[in-house]
Order: sequence, then C-alpha cells, then structure tokens
Amino acid sequence: MRKVLVITYYWPPAGGPGVQRWLKFVKYLRDFGIEPIVYIPENPNYPIVDQTFENEIPDDVTIYKNRIFEPYRIASLFSKKKTKRISSGIIQTKNQSILEKIMLAIRGNFFIPDARKYWVRPSVKFLHGVIEKEGIETVITTGPPHSVHLIGHYLKEFKKVQWIADFRDPWTTIGYHKKLKLTAMAANRHKELEQLVLTNADKIVVTSATTKKEFEEITKQPIKVITNGFDTVLGSPVRLDEKFTISHIGSMLSGRNPENLWKVLTELISENAAFKKTLRLQFLGVLSDDVLQTITKMGLAAHIDVIGYVSHDEAIHYQQKSQVLLLAEINSEETQGIIPGKLFEYMAAERPILGIGPENWEVAQMVADTKTGAIFDYSAHFQLKNVLLNWFEQYQKKQLSVSSMHTNQYSRRELTRKLAEYI
Repeated sequence: MRKVLVITYYWPPAGGPGVQRWLKFVKYLRDFGIEPIVYIPENPNYPIVDQTFENEIPDDVTIYKNRIFEPYRIASLFSKKKTKRISSGIIQTKNQSILEKIMLAIRGNFFIPDARKYWVRPSVKFLHGVIEKEGIETVITTGPPHSVHLIGHYLKEFKKVQWIADFRDPWTTIGYHKKLKLTAMAANRHKELEQLVLTNADKIVVTSATTKKEFEEITKQPIKVITNGFDTVLGSPVRLDEKFTISHIGSMLSGRNPENLWKVLTELISENAAFKKTLRLQFLGVLSDDVLQTITKMGLAAHIDVIGYVSHDEAIHYQQKSQVLLLAEINSEETQGIIPGKLFEYMAAERPILGIGPENWEVAQMVADTKTGAIFDYSAHFQLKNVLLNWFEQYQKKQLSVSSMHTNQYSRRELTRKLAEYI
C-alpha cells in the first residue's frame, strides 16, 4: 500500500465538526489502497471534547505524537470561558469586555497565522525521521489551524514529498478573520502566508466550489472540491418527537440569528392554536446570548429547549427524531461558500432541512438537488411561512418526510474514494 502522512491538529478526543473529516478519511483510505499514518499533537488544548470519537479510530493505524506549546493555556488563566470561545473561532461582536478585545488583538497580530504556530518547527524536525522510517511519499496537511500547512511547506522543501493542503475552511476570508483586530502589517502577513501555501502545495483540496473559485484567483495549482459528508449507520427506526420540534445542532452564534424565522414562528403561534401547542425550538450546542434574547423578545420563550453540547452519537439520535432540522449561516457574501458539516448528517437523518442563509448560498443548490428541504435568505417571509405551515399540516397527519435523492455522493466512503484518486 502507498503510505500517506496525515498532519492534523484535531483528532479524538477532540469534539466538534473539525475532527470528523480526517477521522473518516483515515477510516476508509485502506479500502482504496492507501495506508494512512497520522501525526497529531501530544498535549492539545481542545475547546470541545467528545470521547465517543475515539471508538472510530482504526485499531492498528499508526499514530505519531509530538508536544505542542499552547498559548491558550496561559490565556485561560485570565478567562477560561473567553479563551475557550476564541480558540473555537467563536467571536461575539457585541458587548466585548476590555479583556476580550485585548485577547483578540493579541491572537490576530502576534500569533500569525494562529496560536498553534509553535508546533510548526518542532514538527518539521520530528517528522524528518518519520518520513524516512515509513517511506512516506505524500504529506497531507489540514487546516484550520492553518499553521499546520506550514509544516507541509517545510517538509516539502527538505524531503521532496508530494504535499496536499486540505482547507476545511477558507483562510483570510473566513467570517471571524475580520474580527481579529488586525493591523495592516498583520493582515498582509496573513495574506502572504496564504499565498505561500496555495502556490507551493502540489495539490489543494477545498470543501466548496466557492472556495475553489476564490483560490483560483491566487494559484495555478490543481484544486479539487471534496465536501464533508455523513457516515451515519441507521439502526432500528427512531420514534419521531410528538411535538413539532425544530432542532438546531451545533453553534448558533450572534451572526446566525434568523430574525425573519422567529417572526414567522411568532405569527404562526398567534394565528394557529395547534401550532402554538406543539411547537418546540430545540438547540443542541452553543446558543448565543444575543440569539436567545431575540427569540425571547419575540414571545417564543415558552417554546425553547436549550440542551447544550451532547456527544456526536446523541446528536445523531436527536437529528433522526426531530420533525424539522434547522440550518443557519451568517448573512454575508463571504459565507456563500460555507457548507456546514451538519448539512450532510441532516441529509442522512432524512428529516426536512430548513435553512436560512445568505443570498446565493451554495447550500441552497445542494438541498434543491437532493430534495432534502428548503433554503431561504434573511429577507424571506411569506414563502418561508407557507413552507412551515405546509410542513406542520403534514406533521399533523403524521406524513412529514422527505423523498431525498442523490445523497450517497456525500457518504464518507464515496468521498474517500475521490480523495484516494486525487492522491
């Protein structure tokens, strides 16, 4: 088998969407004649932990570890909550404390490209021997954190390996980048490093067509779109919620606050007694205070159920038994190419997807092509209301479902096949 070295910061027991992409690729690469060897930090500072992911690591996969210096550990001595939020990429723009502003300025201007930069040099030195010992021909780096790509850059310089850079998210155009209080010098340095990676990697992988188009303005290197996907094994049929449950899985942040949806729901509970009696808004994961306050002001407090973070296995169960699955993205041109990883597991759950996002959101076409739900922008009202009312009427008849199609293209195994061919 051909050996490939996968360099990733996020690995079990890390939780959240970032860890799943390469955990699943590693799970299936051997089916396509490729032996993955994984390199991860020995002492990472993961903002979210989910022990259940450890059960999916192949028993005999080779994993190398090396220590990392984590500035976030020091920052957490001042504010553990704020440090955890910033290290997750969760940046609230309203009511920032002086400490939070200082932490953001330090994060953006002193830790370039990110606070995991101190893992780069030790990793390059450590991996020289690993590449020789294992006979590695291809190195794959995945970011964020995008400092991981610099490991690939230096290894290629010294070892003449093929280097593939995988971007789970964009670099300088990601939504939170502008919130880092960057000086002009720091912003330029981020741009320089982004260009360095994009022009020196032999091949590039991105998760959306929008990001591919953006990167094609910077580099002539080959770029392939390999989205995230689902790896859900359905067991016995799950009993649906008796309530008309609209569930959101993951982080519902300040920018993802679809006020038009809350207004429509407010109208429906005032006009329809049955809707008022059965509506439940269920949130699993982080719910921003701003969003919670907005929903409460709209008169929906009695219908809110904030569950908080649950394991991935539990999240899948909630998805499968919910009546409707809510997907929300920040209303910005910069987020048109952001495809949340939860979209694909929503598809696998085979429950109607209700999406609120920016105009020309790439997700809209994907949902339309697979017939898995309906996507609206932040100005939609009457059409959004009609769809919800139609779904509620189907729910009352116990007939609410989707007739999805072409979703198998997003299975983790099929996506791994595409990756193996690209390697």
